[in-house]
Amino acid sequence: MPDQIAGPPPRFLRTPEAARYLGLSGRTLEKHRTYGTGPLYRKIGGRVVYALDDLKAWADRGTKTSTADPGQGTVLPAKRHPGLIPYAGQERRASRAGRA
Repeated sequence: MPDQIAGPPPRFLRTPEAARYLGLSGRTLEKHRTYGTGPLYRKIGGRVVYALDDLKAWADRGTKTSTADPGQGTVLPAKRHPGLIPYAGQERRASRAGRA
C-alpha cells in the first residue's frame, strides 16, 4: 500500500498572492525579505514562494486582545532594525555573516 499523506498538500503562494493574503503590497513583502522581518519563504527554481502556514504564523505574531495586551510578539515594519534578531528560521543567515 502506498504511503498516504495526511491532509492536503501545502499550498505555496508567489509574492503577489502572498501579499494579497496578508493585505500588504508586493513591494512591502519584498522589503520584509530584505530586512529579515517578514515571514519565512522558500526559493524554488529561483522563485520566491511562501507556505500558507508560514504566512499565518507570521501574521499571528501580532495577535492582540486590546491595546494594553503585550501579545506574544510583534510584527515589525519593513525597515532596518538595529540589533534585530531576524524572524525564526532566518537566524542562520545572520550567524553566517558573523563568521566571515
